Amino acid sequence: MTAPDELVFLPLGGSGEIGMNLNAYGFGPPDERKWIIVDIGVTFGREDTPGVDVILPDPGFLEERRDDILGIVLTHAHEDHIGAIGWLWPRLKAPVYATPFTAALVRDKLKERGLLDRVALTTVPLKGRFQIGPFDVELITLTHSIPEPNGLAIRTPLGLIWHTGDWKIDPDPLIGETTDEAALRRIADEGVLAMICDSTNVFVEGESGSEADVRNHLTTLIAGMKGKVAVACFASNVARLESAMAAAHACGRSVALVGRSMHRITAAARSVGLLHGLPDPIDESEAGYLPPEHVLYLCTGSQGEPRAALSRIASGEHRHVTLGKGDTVIFSSRVIPGNEHAIAAVQDTLQRRGVNVMTDSDAPVHVSGHPARDELRQMYYWARPQIAVPVHGERRHILEHQALALSLQTPTALAPRNGDLIRLAPGPAETIDEVPAGRLYVDGAAIIDEDNSAIVERKRLGAEGALTIAMAVNARSHAIVSGPDVRMRGLPAADEESLELGLDDVAEAAEAAYLRLNHADRGDDDAAEAAIVRAARKAADRAWGKRPFVDVIIMRV
Repeated sequence: MTAPDELVFLPLGGSGEIGMNLNAYGFGPPDERKWIIVDIGVTFGREDTPGVDVILPDPGFLEERRDDILGIVLTHAHEDHIGAIGWLWPRLKAPVYATPFTAALVRDKLKERGLLDRVALTTVPLKGRFQIGPFDVELITLTHSIPEPNGLAIRTPLGLIWHTGDWKIDPDPLIGETTDEAALRRIADEGVLAMICDSTNVFVEGESGSEADVRNHLTTLIAGMKGKVAVACFASNVARLESAMAAAHACGRSVALVGRSMHRITAAARSVGLLHGLPDPIDESEAGYLPPEHVLYLCTGSQGEPRAALSRIASGEHRHVTLGKGDTVIFSSRVIPGNEHAIAAVQDTLQRRGVNVMTDSDAPVHVSGHPARDELRQMYYWARPQIAVPVHGERRHILEHQALALSLQTPTALAPRNGDLIRLAPGPAETIDEVPAGRLYVDGAAIIDEDNSAIVERKRLGAEGALTIAMAVNARSHAIVSGPDVRMRGLPAADEESLELGLDDVAEAAEAAYLRLNHADRGDDDAAEAAIVRAARKAADRAWGKRPFVDVIIMRV
């Protein structure tokens, strides 16, 4: 007997964190499902991932089914929705579908990874509709903080899925069209089986606000400022870039772009007809020759990223841009959870230089690109789904969104975790399996598992420090010829004398541990090193209250 077709939803990223979005839809019998992937994004490293800047969702489950993946559909061009494409495409090898602006940025990413000629990238027009196997995909225009945001109406033989992607309701987005309310009402009349929906701002009452208001406030604020002005924002928020440029032009200031992403995004925007009608930016090296009141810098680094332009400006390390007393930095962006300390550090460094710092708590210089509760209520009113599946949020966001959906009389609301395989049809919506889901770290040129020993060792090095113990022994008698010589990194010492005493204690402990071994174990490097490591850590604990990473070098002469 042939197994019946099923329609399933599988989040592998973004359901448990804000960022790193990777969602998949499967159709067919359990052993013969065909899949499409919606978005393939990244999140970024923090203090607990030393040396790792980029984190990817683990696509292992889908990689094992690569021959059944029919396509990768991208809703918009934010990094948490497209940033992993260059890293993960070789594992999935499926055709990619994107609108013009998103496709322009994806081409850059593929080119960086040497994949541009290998990937079948189809540019889909706004409001386009196309077929991928059993999936009929229609793009529906929404508003968000980037050009060309799209929700996906995914029609299947078992029902219509409304996948919102990132969105808000902005009556005056300045770039792009307003939300296609008519299309939403049309798919609701057709019947929405399930809505997979953004949960980012579910705790925020009211509405997110309009980009037009930000532009007006920026213009008014900048008009009253003396000295140089820098606006820090997400480079991907092209409407915000245009707002800052328009405000600068109205106030007699020339704009200089500072940061690689600023140049990359503005080039992509201009390539699809955006950002025209404003003066071209000047080079950052030229801006230093203008009077301070005639300059506005558009900077990356609003999240305190250590390598971004604003952090280098704050620390005085930027080649061309300096800010000081009487200058102003406007943070025209939201604080992504987890970045609070990094942002505060940059702001504090700027203020120590005498720079005035302004955020959205001081003036209306930012509006979110995600729906607040009133906007969520409106979307449920438009779409009328039978099943609500909140995504794009931490666990607390998803649970709160589930409760909101039920309060709006949605018949069924689930709260997925990454790896939950959810059957949407036929029958009641429910989690039917849990598949492997995790994170991959981009560590230099390598992609490693999150539990890789390199990360474990780095964390230990950062917290506990390191000791290197070298000694030379006779190759036949195994008697100590020289050493132990002890070097340390990252261990505390009140003064030079206490440091020397601690190192002497470690050396004596290492020597005693080696001499306690029998003749055979002294000749066994593994046994000798293990004994020395144990003794050295105990001595370090006595001396410094730390249990450091210990590296032992035994030279046989």
